[in-house]
Amino acid sequence: MFIKKQRLLTPGPTPLLPRALHAMMASDIHHRTQDFIKLYPQVLADLKHVYGTQGDVLITVSSGTGALEAAVSNFFSAGDKVIVLSAGKFGERWVELAKAFSLDATVLTAEYGDTVSPARVEAALKENPSAKGVFFQASETSTGAAHDVESIGKLCQAHGALCIVDAITGLGTMPLDIDGWGLDLVIGGSQKAFMIPPGLAFISVSPKAWAQGASATLPRLYFDLKKEKKMADKGESAWTPNVSLILALSESLKYIKDLGMDNLVANAQMLAHATRTAATTLGLELFAPNSPSSSVTAIKAPAGLDSSEIVKGFRNNFGAIIANGQGTMKGQIFRIAHLGYFDFADMFSLIAELELILHSKGVPVEFGKGVAAVQKIYAEAAFKKA
Repeated sequence: MFIKKQRLLTPGPTPLLPRALHAMMASDIHHRTQDFIKLYPQVLADLKHVYGTQGDVLITVSSGTGALEAAVSNFFSAGDKVIVLSAGKFGERWVELAKAFSLDATVLTAEYGDTVSPARVEAALKENPSAKGVFFQASETSTGAAHDVESIGKLCQAHGALCIVDAITGLGTMPLDIDGWGLDLVIGGSQKAFMIPPGLAFISVSPKAWAQGASATLPRLYFDLKKEKKMADKGESAWTPNVSLILALSESLKYIKDLGMDNLVANAQMLAHATRTAATTLGLELFAPNSPSSSVTAIKAPAGLDSSEIVKGFRNNFGAIIANGQGTMKGQIFRIAHLGYFDFADMFSLIAELELILHSKGVPVEFGKGVAAVQKIYAEAAFKKA
């Protein structure tokens, strides 16, 4: 009761990989020397391997939003027709970017907790034959819902529009066949499944995207991806990089390669399944039951209880940091993350803590019932009979 270790259980930033954290201490490398030029190409190559694409993958020193902005400014011109899918706070960010750069956007909205169906995307592409791009989230972190990336990607392939995916919480939590599904621009972020601090964003670029970008006229300077690629081909970054984070990324990518990206995804999916099962076993209601994401589980607070009280209960009683709802969902839902450096031991303790918090708030709880649900899923996965 008197010692509380802080445990980060949010969908970003996420727990840090220890060896990546240790690597950051060697950051007194000058970025225009051979020391860095030996490091950087290998990091880019490993990033490409982890992404699973034959296309280019570039790094920006920014939050994920910087790479989202680069996806707009490098490949479109003012007035270009685009389609934007908005089903949460981060879908709304695509809407804001389209407006900021004067794109002619058809916005397909869905209620929070739901997603935009491929059928609606197909209809929009037919109604807008000149559309040059479709922007959407793989995983909408604000609601815990996931779009059908494969179907939307293949619709874009058939139409010829660029498929632009915010996969900041999708990478490492769900299958993403970038080349096979025709995903032209796929954005990731360092503080998610890559298990290092915030400050780097990643973007894969297909040949189709580069071809469209050749005639794009929107202004760009810091986020000029053509310049970034030119420098990357020489083993350098266009601007001063965050060397400490590049060192950390190098280690996290080695870890993911050794583990296997498929296993990283499977880990997140098992934890998400266990959390959903435990929550429903305890009588709680999921916020996005029809298309749940494996990056984060959004759970409705019990009737009459503000979800902020659950969030505070985790922090004050156990030093555990989970996420509240965002915007209009604040006070209504709480969110538990599964991406990156999480394991079942985290889940055992978290669900036990949730049971205690609910009990302290007067919600009827049978102690151990939710934990038992998680234990059963772990046992089935870890102790399979030969």
